[in-house]
Amino acid sequence: LTPPPSLCSLLNSNKFTLIGDNAFAGLSHLQYLFIENNDIQALSKATFRGLKSLTHLSLANNNLQTLPRDLFKPLDILSDLDLRGNTLACDCKIKWLVEWLESTNTTVPAVFCSSPGQFEGQRIRDLALGDFQCITTDFVMHQVLPFQAVSAEPFTYASDLYVALAQPSASSCSILKWDYVERKLRDFDRIPAHSAVHCKPIVAQEQLYVVVAQLFGGSYIYRWDTAVDKFIKIQDIDSQKIRKPNDIEAFQIEGDWFFVIADSSKAGSTSLYRLNQNGFYSHQALHAWHRDTDVEYVENDGKPRLIISSSSQAPVIYQWSRAQKQFVPQGEVGEMLDVQMVKHFRAKREQFLCLSRYIGDSKVVRWEGQRFVEVQTLPSRGSMVMQPFAVGQRQYLALGSDFSFTHVYLWEEEKQKFAKFQELAVQAPRAFRAVPAADVQLLLAPSFKANTLVYRHVVVDLSL
Repeated sequence: LTPPPSLCSLLNSNKFTLIGDNAFAGLSHLQYLFIENNDIQALSKATFRGLKSLTHLSLANNNLQTLPRDLFKPLDILSDLDLRGNTLACDCKIKWLVEWLESTNTTVPAVFCSSPGQFEGQRIRDLALGDFQCITTDFVMHQVLPFQAVSAEPFTYASDLYVALAQPSASSCSILKWDYVERKLRDFDRIPAHSAVHCKPIVAQEQLYVVVAQLFGGSYIYRWDTAVDKFIKIQDIDSQKIRKPNDIEAFQIEGDWFFVIADSSKAGSTSLYRLNQNGFYSHQALHAWHRDTDVEYVENDGKPRLIISSSSQAPVIYQWSRAQKQFVPQGEVGEMLDVQMVKHFRAKREQFLCLSRYIGDSKVVRWEGQRFVEVQTLPSRGSMVMQPFAVGQRQYLALGSDFSFTHVYLWEEEKQKFAKFQELAVQAPRAFRAVPAADVQLLLAPSFKANTLVYRHVVVDLSL
């Protein structure tokens, strides 16, 4: 039977390439619509708005590669739909159609994927929702802090989130507090520090300490005094040992708190300090006269270790001796010289190190029993920082440079390698720190030459 002309529209064999919003406005009684054998490449989301009586729709033999999400939602009583003869790409933009085909009562003759390669020739109805990898992420600008900085250290104290930043040009350690209402970092306090290179907060035994490492004028330890709500200097750090500090790490071993300062002078010594009831006291001189650039605390197989990078030799491994209550030398990491920074991360049950170099390629190495084995080389001219960090289940790596964009990489577990993910415009970065701020995941990027940038980690569903 042929439907009455007033209820049927034939738009076949024309030269249409696009049908826009509300193209059939005023045709609320239309029941049959045939738009076949054209060259239609795109439909607008609201193309079929108002067609409440439409029961039969054919878009056969066009050049449609995708369909707007919920395109058929206005068609309440659609009983027959023909999409055959189109070149549909079965990517995330078509995932909604797979969901719709599973739930609709509309009769739809088999329609096949034209691309991508792994789906080519498959019936769309046979695809599983799990076949679509539609969740991706992005780092977007969240806040600009109008100052230069060379380190950033997040910490939690009295249930609030803070960040300590070393600002040598401003002669201070800035303490910022997270504002849960405004969802921004705001000024909280400042500790005078003439040439600060690192401000390390340590929350131990319900006390807040900040170790202030300075290039000139000695280094100090401050404690937050709750009676007067301010930081009080409680002790000096031996300036004969710590002449040119470069990095600080803090950690616990068997219930005791320690921090270690990497010293980059020719006459100083990377040194370990331990907390007792009255403050932090010198516990061990670790690595003298080697111009150390960075120190990392790692636990491998339940054994505490320090890995110290230096300008004069390959990174050195120290292992904690329970009997001696000290770190003892255990070996070196490969034969890499001039390592600027050493940082670690875990993937599954395996331990990896990231070794950044200013001249030459940086390396990712994996711990295999008694040694580290190289797994990846990354070009890194001008790199002062190579920082792995995790957000949820995703493992990232930020590789900064003094000469180009920062490259963010994403770890691919199957390949056991990092893949390029995103570029960030950070000038001369000196650190990257992931900061979990309630429902917001932040990435801080202190800059030696420009404003310190705060990025927000966002999850994007490409199927929406």
